[in-house]
Amino acid sequence: MAIIKPFRALRPQPALAKQVAAKPYDVLNSREAAAEAAGNPHSFYHVSKSEIDLPEGTDVHSDEVYAKAAENLQQLRESGTLFHEETPCYYIYKLVMDGRSQTGLVCASSIDDYNNGIIKKHEFTRPDKELDRINHITATRAQTGNVFLAYDDVPELNTIIDQWQQQHAPVYDFTAEDGISHTIWVVDEAGAGDEISRLFEEKVPATYIADGHHRAASAALVQKASGEDIHSGANLNYFLTTIFPASQLVILDYNRLVKDLNGLSKEEFISSLEYDFTVEAVGHHEQRPSMMHEFSMYLEGTWYRLVAREGTYTTDPIGILDVTILQNNVLDKLLGIKDPRTDRRIDFVGGIRGLGELVKRVDGGEMKVAFALYPVTIQQLFDIADSGNVMPPKSTWFEPKLRDGLLTHLI
Repeated sequence: MAIIKPFRALRPQPALAKQVAAKPYDVLNSREAAAEAAGNPHSFYHVSKSEIDLPEGTDVHSDEVYAKAAENLQQLRESGTLFHEETPCYYIYKLVMDGRSQTGLVCASSIDDYNNGIIKKHEFTRPDKELDRINHITATRAQTGNVFLAYDDVPELNTIIDQWQQQHAPVYDFTAEDGISHTIWVVDEAGAGDEISRLFEEKVPATYIADGHHRAASAALVQKASGEDIHSGANLNYFLTTIFPASQLVILDYNRLVKDLNGLSKEEFISSLEYDFTVEAVGHHEQRPSMMHEFSMYLEGTWYRLVAREGTYTTDPIGILDVTILQNNVLDKLLGIKDPRTDRRIDFVGGIRGLGELVKRVDGGEMKVAFALYPVTIQQLFDIADSGNVMPPKSTWFEPKLRDGLLTHLI
């Protein structure tokens, strides 16, 4: 069963929370981070994207960048922007985007659970990305990036979290520049914290990584390298997570763009598609898939509706995914893209950017063809993780994103 514990968060003074809060380090580049942090000495980008304070062109994976992150984190503490909670607490984090809300519990999750499969994974990780986070954690002595977990709803936990929000004032409540609101409560009563811990240990057999596989893997590797006894209870044996009930989560589509048709003409490509799909031209207006196994394709100014023919895919947890069907029957079979993780002819666009981004990049000549997919469901993610399999790369896109800097776990 899932082991979680409260922790002493490093967090901002309430009046500075909005200025501190930063998007996750991996959803924007150095130039974008520098622009967002411009004129704001409190921004957590000075820690999570510390290259913005070094000469332009500095290697983002250099020792100087990690050292600067540690220096800037210390400066934020010494200036009083950030303070260390006096006693271990749980935290409730509510996000609202486009009128839809989701509320999670911020806690320290057990690395032992990660190693033993209580915390379940659905993606492979890359050693270069792991090393980046290992170096950042080691230099700062902090886990600054939150790992987004999900679990099957437990009504008693939902009730505790709902009641706490109704009965207590939040410590942070602001709307970011992108329109997403962030509200955080501190659960600082021992009785409530003990009850939350007990319910997780008794009623939550597993949690699932929704977003943050590299952050989780890196925390585990730092712990392993330390030689620390995994059962000692030290901070190093836990990592920063926010755990959401599955009923509140929505996965967005993760779409594909390809640079060329692998030597095929438009007519030859469409004719080849018809072996595995029904193909229907639907015009110039954006066409979004309305169900599983339906795809939208944008090619030379026209949208097409593709529906996978029965018998052209398997029904196992991986084979039935639309990302698998597209990869096997189009990207690999027709376009020659064997490994989407390494092939430079393919790019991926999260659904948060909308179909307009696909049109823009095809019409601009950068890409030749775009494919929009129906989103994976949270139950599909759970089923694949339970089976011990992994999803194809770039299968899920979660929104809204948790902000860095609001709650940091020191090790």
